[in-house]
Amino acid sequence: MEKELWKPGNLLYPVPAVMVSCADREGNKNIITVAWAGTVCSDPVMVSISVRPERHSYRMIQESGEFVINLTTESLVRQTDEAGVKSGRDVDKWELLKLTPEPGHRVKAPLIAESPVNLECRVKEILPLGSHHLFLAEVLAVDVDRSLLNEKGKLELSRAKLVSYSHGEYYSLGRLLGSFGYSVRKKPQRK
Repeated sequence: MEKELWKPGNLLYPVPAVMVSCADREGNKNIITVAWAGTVCSDPVMVSISVRPERHSYRMIQESGEFVINLTTESLVRQTDEAGVKSGRDVDKWELLKLTPEPGHRVKAPLIAESPVNLECRVKEILPLGSHHLFLAEVLAVDVDRSLLNEKGKLELSRAKLVSYSHGEYYSLGRLLGSFGYSVRKKPQRK
C-alpha cells in the first residue's frame, strides 16, 4: 500500500449523524444536526457534541445547559439532512420537518418522538477548541423505543437501522462482523 501525506483535517470517519434537540429558557426549541458526537466516559455516562458558536442552537444549549441527542435512522435521514442545512433563526424546524417534540424525563429540552433512542444530557463543561466548541455532558436518562428491546430486555440497536455520516454522505450501518472479544474467544472443540 502506497501512502501520500495529506493535509490535516477531520478524517476520523464514519461518525454518527444525530439530531440534537434543545430549548432556551423561554421555551423556544430547535433541532441541529451534529456529526461530531460521541461517548467519552462510561461511569458516569458522558458524551460530547461539537457545535460552531455561530449556530442558532449553540446559544440555546449554552444558556440552558441541556440538550438531547436523538439517534437517527434510515427513515429520518432526510429530516436529519434538512435540520443541518436550515437555520432555526429562519424557520421552525419542528414544523418544517414534521417532527414531534416530546417532554424529556430529566431535562427541559424536548426529545424527538420519531427517534428510537434519545439521550437526555446536562452540560458539564464547554471547551472552546477553534471553529467548534465541545459540549461535554452527562447522560441523565436514555429513552428507548420498546421495539428495540429483545425478549430479555437487551437493547438491539441493529433493529433501528441507524445512519452514519462520512465525508458529506449518509450511510446505513451494515452487517455484523463480530462482537467484542470474539477475536480471542476459544472456539468450541469438536468431538
